Amino acid sequence: MTDAGASPFRRAGYRLLGPSFDYLLHTRPAEWPIMAAHTALGYLLAVGLSAAVAGASLGAAALGLVLWVVFLNGGTLAINSAFDKDEGDIGYLRQPPPVPRHLFGFGMALMLIGGALSLQLPAGFTAAYGVCFVMSVLYSVPPFRFKAVAGVDWIINMIGFGALTPYAGWALTGRPLDRPALLVFAAFAPLFAALYPLTQIYQFEEDRRRGDRTLALMLGEQASLLLALGATLAAFVLFGMAGAGRGWFAAAALGGWRGGLLVVACGAWLAVLLPWLARWRGMTPDQHQRGMYAALGAWAVTDVVIALGFGLA
Repeated sequence: MTDAGASPFRRAGYRLLGPSFDYLLHTRPAEWPIMAAHTALGYLLAVGLSAAVAGASLGAAALGLVLWVVFLNGGTLAINSAFDKDEGDIGYLRQPPPVPRHLFGFGMALMLIGGALSLQLPAGFTAAYGVCFVMSVLYSVPPFRFKAVAGVDWIINMIGFGALTPYAGWALTGRPLDRPALLVFAAFAPLFAALYPLTQIYQFEEDRRRGDRTLALMLGEQASLLLALGATLAAFVLFGMAGAGRGWFAAAALGGWRGGLLVVACGAWLAVLLPWLARWRGMTPDQHQRGMYAALGAWAVTDVVIALGFGLA
């Protein structure tokens, strides 16, 4: 990983940390911006964009983001890698380095330290951290290893990444949860239900080799894509219900510009899923992987649309 073909980030990392940089790579820093944005979304919905710019609850939000993204999520991915021992590309990490000897202990230490520090933050955040800590262990660590149990892995990620991650950002402010915000967070559960099988399709061979029965492997490519399409539509119905709860449709026909933004975000998902459904039979694993990253782009568009639609006064 230190040769001339490595990325500048990897070359700099190995120059600074030597072989210990393998530990950091297995926390998958490429995912940190995505996780940080999804967590920060909840904070923005709680305080509003103008108050966020003014720095409302900024200290708690900054500490909480680091704990959730680096300690909890990074630690989770490290312990996951410790047992998967992937050799091919995995989500957010191309050409993973060999698994370091103490990777499991490193990942667990990150998660435990983050949990201890979370006690300084509002109780809702600490509770969400604790729930996700338990789910992370059940997801990755034998004899549980629910990531290898089709359907259970899906549900854990729907709850953890989909709904609880933006809720954790909201909880950092200590503000009570209202019904429209609850619907927004609930909507991200089916949206992640759409994304999750897309992250598995290109890994079929690796998963078969390990004996893992992932949701996408059990369903097959076409059914996974149809599931993603249905879950996406369900998510945007819930987003629309949340907008109705904030008075979008009473204030303007079809929700005005906010309703238009939802249409744009839904269109971004359809632009990924419909061509994928039409071409899946002839696609290579690399093409499926590119489809997964395109879906991540649609996710980012959705986060921005929800922040604008619900965060602007």
